[in-house]
Amino acid sequence: MTGRSLFQAGVLVTACLLVATRTHATDGVSDETRREIASMEDDVGRILDFLTAGPGKHQVYNRLAAFTDTIGHRLAGSKKMDNAVEYMVSAMQSDGLENVHTEDADVPNWVRGKESATLLEPREQNLNMLGLGTSVGTPAEGITADVLVVRSFDELHNHSHEAAGKIIVFNQVWVSYGVSVAYRSRGAAEAAKVGGLAALIRSVTPFSINSPHTGVQDYEDGVKKVPSACITVEDAEMLYRMHSRGTKIRVNLKMEAQNRGMVTSRNTIAEIKGSKYPDEVVLVSGHLDSWDVGQGAMDDGGGFAISWQALSVMHQLDLRPKRTVRAVLWTGEEYGGYGSQKYYENHKNESAKMNIVMESDIGTFQPLGLRFSGSAKAKAIVTEIMQYMKPLNASQLYDGADGTDINWWFANNVPGGSLENANDKYFYFHHSNGDTMTVQDPDEMDACAALWAVVAYCLAEMDEMLPR
Repeated sequence: MTGRSLFQAGVLVTACLLVATRTHATDGVSDETRREIASMEDDVGRILDFLTAGPGKHQVYNRLAAFTDTIGHRLAGSKKMDNAVEYMVSAMQSDGLENVHTEDADVPNWVRGKESATLLEPREQNLNMLGLGTSVGTPAEGITADVLVVRSFDELHNHSHEAAGKIIVFNQVWVSYGVSVAYRSRGAAEAAKVGGLAALIRSVTPFSINSPHTGVQDYEDGVKKVPSACITVEDAEMLYRMHSRGTKIRVNLKMEAQNRGMVTSRNTIAEIKGSKYPDEVVLVSGHLDSWDVGQGAMDDGGGFAISWQALSVMHQLDLRPKRTVRAVLWTGEEYGGYGSQKYYENHKNESAKMNIVMESDIGTFQPLGLRFSGSAKAKAIVTEIMQYMKPLNASQLYDGADGTDINWWFANNVPGGSLENANDKYFYFHHSNGDTMTVQDPDEMDACAALWAVVAYCLAEMDEMLPR
């Protein structure tokens, strides 16, 4: 069969599958709304075919690869982040998107500098490490001290009489990211409270090949700021075994890290202007910044790339929905959402016109569906739209959208959506040198982009906004 025949077959199969999806009604949706969603079937079919079998196949992957190979990692506040913004402004303008512009947001300017951790006793060994974001540095000669290894904050405080003047190593057990990340966030502050000179944190990951994973850490007001870094799972466990045997452990830690105050960065924005309700907005997003390791391809290259692609496919297919579709590529997410917070402060008076805010920031692996926050009536409508994703096995609607960059809007009852995907291996690569394009899969990215584009298009094309 020729390539064109294969493409035509793909179109036919998709069309048949889309017809099949419309035969199952969703409870809570009026017949009129159901008919309106069904009327979008041809446009949805074009989007799916374009991205998964037509000229747009692997386009999102190739665009992200060109970006990451050119720019690399891009810490907010750095020159590389400035370069990333300029790259994306040029790329989205060249892509034919509308109202491409940037909006300023102040972000921390933290610089890593040179760093090392060296085991001195009971033998010499370099310990793979990465300083944690916003950590202070050490003196030029470093900090050389004996080590206390603990499994938990409780264990640290139970042994607080042993902690003064030592480097504290946290060898916490992986439970989940939400639980275990507390040691990365609070480790330095808890170490300082008992007189520790520095904190070394077991990387927050369920799997390791001797790879350290960085991330932001938080100091506490009134508590001395001590240096903080992550070490590998392997080294944390080795130090714990040594400590359990009563072996004296001595380490030298050197970090040139500096906090240089706040600097101006930029959110990057593009639109497909609505044909009938241009002031009403469907917002799709991912964050453009990354940590200063790897390529930031997964976190969050995939998320911002599918948000760009959602608008791009509409432009390439000459689809202009009734409502404006806006892509925002955030800055400063890795420091806690500085860019999105500033955007919210500047635009919160538009909440009544925000139909939905969507964010992808937990991987772009095989999509499973959409996480959604909103009213029961809105959920029923989105559930009906999600039936279009059955050909991609990605039609499930889950409760509870979540994302650092969209959570601000929920207090104003703006509906939210976040991508749900088969991301079991996400934290294998998260915030590490392993976060490169090798993690990404072209077909899976196409499927994620298709879901993102279809949901955005349908919600922008409906006559009525989602009920609050």
